[in-house]
Amino acid sequence: MRLDRVLPLLHSGAMEPVAPDVFRFRDTCNVYVLRAGREATLVDFGSGDVLDRLADAGVDRVTDVLLTHHHRDSLQGLRRAAGEGIRVWAPPEELHLIAGLDEHWRRRELDNDYDLRQDRFSLLEAVPVAGTVAEYRTRAYGGVEAYALPTPGHTVGSVTYLVERDGRRLAFTGDLLYGDGRVWSLAATQWTYSGPEGLVATVVSAGTLAARAPDLLLPAHGDPVGDPAAALARLSARVRELVDLRREQPWDVEDWWRNPWKPVTPHLLRNGTSFGASYALLSESGAALLLDWGYDVAPGWEIVSGRPPRRPLLTSLDALRRDHGVDRVEVVVPTHFHDDHVAGINLLREVEGTEVWAPENVAPVLEEPRRYDLPCLWFDPIPVDRPLPLGGGRVAWREYELECHALPGHTLYAAGILFEVDGRRVLAAGDQLAEEASGPLPNFQYRNRFRAGDYLAGADLYARLAPDVVVSGHWLPREVTPDYLERIRRDGARVAELHRELLPGDVDLRAEGFGARIEPYRPTVAAGEELSLDVHVVNPFDRPETARVVLAAPDGWEADEGEAELGPRGEGVLRLRIRPSAPATRARVAADLTVGDVRFGQQAEALVDVR
Repeated sequence: MRLDRVLPLLHSGAMEPVAPDVFRFRDTCNVYVLRAGREATLVDFGSGDVLDRLADAGVDRVTDVLLTHHHRDSLQGLRRAAGEGIRVWAPPEELHLIAGLDEHWRRRELDNDYDLRQDRFSLLEAVPVAGTVAEYRTRAYGGVEAYALPTPGHTVGSVTYLVERDGRRLAFTGDLLYGDGRVWSLAATQWTYSGPEGLVATVVSAGTLAARAPDLLLPAHGDPVGDPAAALARLSARVRELVDLRREQPWDVEDWWRNPWKPVTPHLLRNGTSFGASYALLSESGAALLLDWGYDVAPGWEIVSGRPPRRPLLTSLDALRRDHGVDRVEVVVPTHFHDDHVAGINLLREVEGTEVWAPENVAPVLEEPRRYDLPCLWFDPIPVDRPLPLGGGRVAWREYELECHALPGHTLYAAGILFEVDGRRVLAAGDQLAEEASGPLPNFQYRNRFRAGDYLAGADLYARLAPDVVVSGHWLPREVTPDYLERIRRDGARVAELHRELLPGDVDLRAEGFGARIEPYRPTVAAGEELSLDVHVVNPFDRPETARVVLAAPDGWEADEGEAELGPRGEGVLRLRIRPSAPATRARVAADLTVGDVRFGQQAEALVDVR
């Protein structure tokens, strides 16, 4: 069977005008032809038969195709477009399901599968694309200018295109809706096994689109919708009811996403829709500084951990402008590196021109995530415009001053950010403590490089800084009282004591449990070229010792070994070299550690991609 051609539909549709210089071609989906002179840009592609009917629209050739989402009925003939030199533009969060599809098919889990996203309703083989559309921005694609609005629901990465024609705003909605209050598929909105994420996202997307006041909706299936406001409102109401039928308590989704910002003080707001709560510090100048920016308007938390369900958005910025007088988001400051606190920062930079200020112990992880073996790393580097010093030095932003203090515990690469607003001292503490109803609880994970004494040190910091309120990543703001400070000191001391009681006393490999680690953890190098690796080693004994590391590498590679003299419980770094002999993906290189006369074995690894 040839995959580069598909059979035409038995009843292929005519080329129907739906707006000035805009035509609909009925195929496996509605393919829209946007004419610009004798050339055209298409929205979606279907089987590709539209290329045989261009003359019906007065068009000689197609220059570009804009894809609303990755489903097969919307683009199954796409190889024909690529073969004819037509530029294809994909939604950013679905590029891997179009141009990177071969890898997706190779890696997609099928056994014991709880991932219900319809990502297998995709092309059967990859098709190259010209690039991705610019979300939240207007760009020219061929002779057509289109604004790409993220509208998840039918798929995680779906996009709606807004195009102005003769004073009317046309919305090419893909499968966000089918018609007046209807969707093409409800099954597609069930992203996880029992979760309502796609349904909730549909409500949010319908409201977000309605706020753009389109005059005509042009769906991928179904007829044009001439009363967008009513159709989207009906859709939202029906979907909300379906969500509530599966919940113990009704969820007012409409209010939840339309009014996300709740005051901590008059000039400090908490975003209640984000996963990894963001905070907005408001200036009288109309500017805002954000503390953390992860998954804005998150309809749930996915049980799958890859990139596809981790889509950053900027939806709640509309409410920040509408309700709180903000005209620009000048700065974002992350408390730590975890994806649910930083995933949307690059999007903020690209769309809003927001500068990234990061504590100096967080900035290196943001800028070089592949260097570290850590959980919850964002997929892309995040450039930092201004590293912020630790230790209490004050940094001015507008009428405020920020102090950054190292705050390990939840992760080694975290900071507490202290500032005064509306007469209150506020400490933004990220995920350091779980602020449960019963009180603050230590929130540590060993792979985040937790150390046994971190919470005791954190309690000392809290006492010294004397904040009035602590704001955190997943819990409501907490008033700081003497009882609060006493509890975190008591619990921090007990955490440290229990680790001393539970772990070997004569061999101290720290709470992490390893005597070595390698940086960079995921380097890339050309075959035959030399690569330097930094092997960080610890002496687990209470006496001076020699630490020896031998790099274990694949057959045919050249690999170093080295030694370091370490003091009692000391640390050191050995810079060792490898030289790969042939291309490979995730080739494993291990650090075989001996300290004194005790061999600990292959304590750490690096995963090397060889070009």
